[in-house]
Amino acid sequence: MKFILIPDSFKGTLSSAQICGIIKEKVDLHFPGAESVSVPVADGGEGSVDAFITAVGGTKVMVPVKGPYFEDIESYYGLIDNGNTAVIEMAAAAGLPMVEDRKNPKKTTTYGVGQLILAAAESGVKKIIVGLGGSCTNDGGCGAAAAVGVKFYDKNGESFIPTGGTVIDIQRIDLNQKATILNQVEIVTMCDIDNPMYGPTGAAHVFAPQKGADEAMVLELDEGIKNLSRVILDASGQDISQIPGTGAAGAMGAGMIAFFGSRLQMGIQTVLDTVKFDEMIADADYIFTGEGKLDSQSLRGKVVIGIAERAKKQNKKVIAVVGGADDSEIARAYEMGVTSVFPINRLPQDFSVSRHHSQENLAYTTDNILRLIAAK
Repeated sequence: MKFILIPDSFKGTLSSAQICGIIKEKVDLHFPGAESVSVPVADGGEGSVDAFITAVGGTKVMVPVKGPYFEDIESYYGLIDNGNTAVIEMAAAAGLPMVEDRKNPKKTTTYGVGQLILAAAESGVKKIIVGLGGSCTNDGGCGAAAAVGVKFYDKNGESFIPTGGTVIDIQRIDLNQKATILNQVEIVTMCDIDNPMYGPTGAAHVFAPQKGADEAMVLELDEGIKNLSRVILDASGQDISQIPGTGAAGAMGAGMIAFFGSRLQMGIQTVLDTVKFDEMIADADYIFTGEGKLDSQSLRGKVVIGIAERAKKQNKKVIAVVGGADDSEIARAYEMGVTSVFPINRLPQDFSVSRHHSQENLAYTTDNILRLIAAK
């Protein structure tokens, strides 16, 4: 027997790696000697580098870079695929936990993320995967761009490194001095949201409040990103403002397209491509996946459905073990390749109570599923 264990985390309760461990323990109990392959899913945010290294093997490379307030920090990226692919999580240089009680998206920068990208490129990789998520910034990736040689000029012709509060001052962008080594590397950006650059559903309005912005600052940041969109159009001839995902991570999604020539891709598709999922499941009997809640968001191509659609092509059985499920969406999930859905909560409890029992509830549910399979 071969089991593939590839769950998303249950946000706020269990990490993907913990879930893999719990399911594997039950597989080993009921099917001694069975092969179980654990693939902790990375969503691009904090922990993504470790998840990729755990899934496919690799090493972590430490790099001195600038932190959110241009302070010197020690950061890292992952090397996988025999050193041919680098994995970078922007949270490692511009993450929200790094600013603690100093949240201010007008002043924070993605400069360190650009330094990580450049360091990875200079190490000789052919591909760089950049995970967006958990950021404390709203600079549209301008800091990262500045770190790789892109020049930003104000109305006086002076060059500067824009932050969230000063992208409004950009009058001109010069892309000609960007590090040429980046042209030799494929850059893929993991992005699971479809927000545009600016406006009511854009970077500032949706995400800046959790980064410390009040209502007045949100409006200010939004105007700055509008301005950035205009100057990107002037510099490149591209209007990228409405491309889904450009508003991700303080409009870092836009910066990855405009300054790094990257394509935005759903995180699960990036993970599945990287771990060679289609080959991995060719001789698999069961695929266990899951997420905190199966709902309409899930159906837009997130972890469970992304896996199910690939598995369906090979007629593989996909078991989704989830924290909760929206009944109205389960039928669609079945159509898209999910074989069965098992919510783990056994009692009618509020999440504030049940979240403290997630580990035992997951173990209990998995145990019952495997008992049924073993009894066939």
